[in-house]
Amino acid sequence: MSDSFEIFTVQVLPADLQYDVEGDLSLLEAAEMSRVQLPSSCRNGTCRTCLCRLVSGEVTYSIEWPGLSAQEKSEGYVLPCVARPTTHVVLEQPDASVC
Repeated sequence: MSDSFEIFTVQVLPADLQYDVEGDLSLLEAAEMSRVQLPSSCRNGTCRTCLCRLVSGEVTYSIEWPGLSAQEKSEGYVLPCVARPTTHVVLEQPDASVC
């Protein structure tokens, strides 16, 4: 068995930006490494600056309960600073850009 991590692709709408997440990186960390700028501030799941909608795909969180309400979670919102993909992911973040 290999110890390698799976690589997941992230597409960010509406700008149609794309980047890969490898290993144990969060969606935000991988975006920054790929020169995709997502809004961010605290990086620990509390400030909600990075809040965006998960259009498709699945994520897990590095903390037990990130700063999302149950309703926001059910509506598909995620916090990329503490979210790690478990599948390919499509995010909706109108403020995303290339840096």
